[in-house]
Amino acid sequence: MIKAIFFDFNGVIINDERIHLKAYREVLSAEGVELTDEDYFASLGMDDVAFVRAAYARGNKALSDETMREVIQREHAKHRELIANDLPVPSGVISFIKSAARRYDLGIVSMAVRSEIDHVLELAGITNQFLVVVSAEPGLKHKPAPDCYHLALELLNEKRRSRRDLPLLADECLVVEDAPPGIQAALAAGMRAIGVTNTVTEPALREAGAEIVTPNLADWSPDAVHHLFD
Repeated sequence: MIKAIFFDFNGVIINDERIHLKAYREVLSAEGVELTDEDYFASLGMDDVAFVRAAYARGNKALSDETMREVIQREHAKHRELIANDLPVPSGVISFIKSAARRYDLGIVSMAVRSEIDHVLELAGITNQFLVVVSAEPGLKHKPAPDCYHLALELLNEKRRSRRDLPLLADECLVVEDAPPGIQAALAAGMRAIGVTNTVTEPALREAGAEIVTPNLADWSPDAVHHLFD
């Protein structure tokens, strides 16, 4: 029985992968680094550090730690500018998260940095819906490695023990992802997975192992999760 839902962030809660593509393309272009659509979507699941290193490596350009930090900071600023007046978090997704939080323990498992996650959650008014948030941090392997989902379950079970609830097993957790590396990470952690076609095609998500694929979360409800997965 599903007792917890872990959401990826970019491409699931906020439908912004193409916004990140636009922001990174502009920032990298100023550095003389080309970023094609194919390069960007082949890098889904990476954190910012791995993504920028891969971009510079493709262009055979040297990359210092200082330049890497500056590129990432400029991309974050550009992304915030692009979503400032039109936040791509559908009202239906917000409604699903709020209703799901009344039945399930919720978490976010993302390779975005925590400050960017918190910024969007605050704008969307859903900051308090999630018991745990796993974000990019030094030493944490990016998706498709399962490490981030292992960590999320560990943190969630700490919360559950503190309120005297029994800890959960991995197969009691449902993951919502928008890209194959995330699906693969969830399955490798022993969890079940839904794919959302905000970013890649249904066949790509099914090939990665998604149990169910949906066009969006706006039409979902806790009852739907219960009937499909329990």
